[in-house]
Amino acid sequence: MEYVYAALLLHKLKKEVNEANISSVVKASGTEVNEAQVKSLVAALADVNIDEAVKAAPVAVAAAAPAADAPAGGEAKKEEKKEDPKNEEAAMEGLSSLFG
Repeated sequence: MEYVYAALLLHKLKKEVNEANISSVVKASGTEVNEAQVKSLVAALADVNIDEAVKAAPVAVAAAAPAADAPAGGEAKKEEKKEDPKNEEAAMEGLSSLFG
C-alpha cells in the first residue's frame, strides 16, 4: 500500500509518477523499497488517469471531530464502532481499479 500512497502523493503534488520518485517517497518514509513492486505499480499506472480513478472510487468518509452538540465521551466512540464494514470493502475495490 505504501507504493500506492506514494503514487497518489506524487500525483497530488503534480510530480511525475515514476520509479525514481516513488522509490524516493517510500525511502523517505523509512520503509525498504522493493524495486519489483515499484516497477509493477508504474507499469500498472501507465494507462490510468489517476484523477478519474480517484473520482470514480467510492470513498468512506472519515468521522470528523465531534459536533459541539454531540454527547461527550463514550457515546461518540460507540457510534464509530457501528460503521458498516462494507464501506471499507467498497473503498478497497475502488483502489484496486488502479491496477487494472
